Amino acid sequence: MTGLRQLHRQRVHEAISEAAIALFLERGFDEVPVAEVAAAAQVSKPTLFKYFPTKEDLVLHRIADHQGEAARVVRGRAPGEDPMRALHRHFLDGLARRDPVTGLNDHPDVVAYHRMVFSTPSLVARLFHHMALDERALADALAETADDLTADLLAARILAAQRVLARRNWQALSDGRPLLEVEPEAVRAADRAFSMLP
Repeated sequence: MTGLRQLHRQRVHEAISEAAIALFLERGFDEVPVAEVAAAAQVSKPTLFKYFPTKEDLVLHRIADHQGEAARVVRGRAPGEDPMRALHRHFLDGLARRDPVTGLNDHPDVVAYHRMVFSTPSLVARLFHHMALDERALADALAETADDLTADLLAARILAAQRVLARRNWQALSDGRPLLEVEPEAVRAADRAFSMLP
């Protein structure tokens, strides 16, 4: 029964998410009321808020799926591997997989999604909330091998670098440049960015 309940919750979550993203991409985040998203997903407004506490979370849960990822990479690295090397390798792997979180994904829906996020002030503000949680988690992971101040400063620099890299990749694709042209530049930029971090 627990498995069936979990499957049902996952289906409802996906239905709400898909309805929300489709409506927001079609008409704009600020133009679509939550009640309309609920109706499109065939759930009540209170049910929607059980799954997504804020309207912004209807969009940013896709990014929240990566919550704590940098900390997990640091903690899961190979014995003796430097945390920075592990994070650099992980980012390069993301580029190779065309992971949307790296900005290097030219699917029209992904490009439009990033455009919506970066051009909507309330989404940008909520995104920074998620990033602050990520920064704290990464600093905690780094503090296992460094002093607290070093860990705090390094976590902020690492996540800022990843954010800048992802935004540059998305912007290049949004400007209409072909992915195969942008990809080698993205790899070189990532190599340069990580070489600038201690």
